[in-house]
Amino acid sequence: MEKLWLFALIQNTNNVKDKIMVRILGINLLNKKKIYIGLTAIYGIGIATSKKILKDLNIDENKKVIDLTEKDISLLRDLLESDAYKLEGDLRRLVSQNIKRLGEINCLRGRRHNQNLPVRGQRTRTNSRTTRKKNPLLLKKKK
Repeated sequence: MEKLWLFALIQNTNNVKDKIMVRILGINLLNKKKIYIGLTAIYGIGIATSKKILKDLNIDENKKVIDLTEKDISLLRDLLESDAYKLEGDLRRLVSQNIKRLGEINCLRGRRHNQNLPVRGQRTRTNSRTTRKKNPLLLKKKK
């Protein structure tokens, strides 16, 4: 009977380990994913960047997020919170400032952004229906 209780206790401690989540830059990384995939949950990090970061820190990219040591997590956190990479809020702010600048200088891309139309030369006669439905400028022209 005592063996069963001990076995249940070991199983419960494993479940507790599964519930602990790694939190970097305010983002919870999924425990069951490999670390190079888990890092892509952070805005501004893709697969290539995450592999480069892990290579620089000498962390095995095939490790699961749950298997990371506290040392690995602190190394990752220190690198990502430094100014080496523009991530999350800083990157979102930079992108929105760039779009706003395009609108202020009144270039074609800026005007297309302001009108919520496709920016990169896509056709609008047959595609981008939902964008055209929502656009009040195009509705006035149709009537």
